[in-house]
Amino acid sequence: MSLNEYIDHTLLKPEVTKEQIFKLCEEAKEYQFAAVCVNPIWVALCKELLTGTKVQVATVVGFPLGANMPQVKAFETKQAISDGATEIDMVMNVGALKSNDLEWVKKDIAAVVEAAGEQAIVKVILETGLLSEEEIETASRISVEAGAHFVKTSTGFGPGGATVPHIALMRKTVGPEIGVKASGGVRDYETAAAMVEAGATRIGASAGIAIVTGQTSQTSGY
Repeated sequence: MSLNEYIDHTLLKPEVTKEQIFKLCEEAKEYQFAAVCVNPIWVALCKELLTGTKVQVATVVGFPLGANMPQVKAFETKQAISDGATEIDMVMNVGALKSNDLEWVKKDIAAVVEAAGEQAIVKVILETGLLSEEEIETASRISVEAGAHFVKTSTGFGPGGATVPHIALMRKTVGPEIGVKASGGVRDYETAAAMVEAGATRIGASAGIAIVTGQTSQTSGY
């Protein structure tokens, strides 16, 4: 199984340098990954570096806690799209879900979907390591109702990461038409392939090269 087209080549650490972003984009072009996923400050640079390629520019919104106001997430989304992002990975309001304030959860996601319009796809990060199976199902369902294009497991900064059972549960909940992204702790080919078998259509990883070449990753975190 070729996994290149599944990979969002990711670099979200706070200490990332411009030189590392140049390298990330060169690697994404060389290995023909689906996208790079970077913090908002790097979106314009990535757009410049990847113009003329099929590699998309993804960025994060409300990251990593998801506790921003919906209006702030919407503003972040519009700014990111203006800078060149075509994919928005937003963090759901986990606290609202835990409080059973499902209207707020839906309103929060819908604000980002509306801000993105037809210009970018929206992936909702559920932070599954903080959720029960029932909460994962609920969050996945609300994401679809709010118009999101993907549900995603983790930020890579919370407890735990993607697991095969959680991917399978998310796929079962959202059906065949919505994307499912496995992120957090996917660092080798075998793990990534298992996620795809379970229903993932994207893999968010800083170890993209190790995954597609069958090497052992030296990275930690995302």
